[in-house]
Order: sequence, then structure tokens, then C-alpha cells
Amino acid sequence: QLQASGGGLVQPGGSLRVSCAASGFTLEHYAIGWFRQAPGKEREGVSYISSSDGALYYADSVKGRFTISRDNAKNTVYLQMNSLKPEDTAVYYCAASSWLGSLNTWDYNYWGQGTQVTVSS
Repeated sequence: QLQASGGGLVQPGGSLRVSCAASGFTLEHYAIGWFRQAPGKEREGVSYISSSDGALYYADSVKGRFTISRDNAKNTVYLQMNSLKPEDTAVYYCAASSWLGSLNTWDYNYWGQGTQVTVSS
């Protein structure tokens, strides 16, 4: 089971960190991705950690502003979001993949519930 948390309301230019905690399995053995879905839009990949070598990948829209990280001791993956923009407003989901990982939703077989992030003044 994956549990996302940490969402909230933040002003443009602000920062927020969302967390994804796992229970029942070890995140280190999976590729972990963060996705988001804005109202009326398809779910899109934001970032992921590869299962093969722990390499980090980002969508162009968040590169340089978001940072994904993993704490193996806490079995938790984080997404640090800086310089937030109104267009970052969405429900953020974490997911685990038994394969290498990607920014595509169909590569993930375990999903957590989402956490709402709203960027507004």
C-alpha cells in the first residue's frame, strides 16, 4: 500500500514537499514515480526513480524546480517542489513499478491515493 501526504495550499513561488510512504513492501526494490492530474486533464508523469540504478528523471515542466528523493530507512519517497507555479496545481499521486520505471502511467502497477496541491495567491 502506498500513502501520499503533504499536499496543501501554497502561494506562487513557494515550496512544498509531498511524501509517499509504503507499507507491505520495500520501495527500494521498485521504480517509484510521481504523477499529477489537474481538473479536466490526463494524468501526467512528473518524476521517477529508476529501479535499476536509482537514477532520477524529471518532466521538462518541472526540471530544475522539483527534486525526487528516497529514504530507504523510512521506506518513503519524497517530492520536493520549489518555485511553484499556478499550473502545478493538481492532485499528486505516487506509484510503484515492478519494472525499470518511466513517466508513463501504464508502467506502474501499484498506486496510492492522491494528495491535493494548490498553488494560488
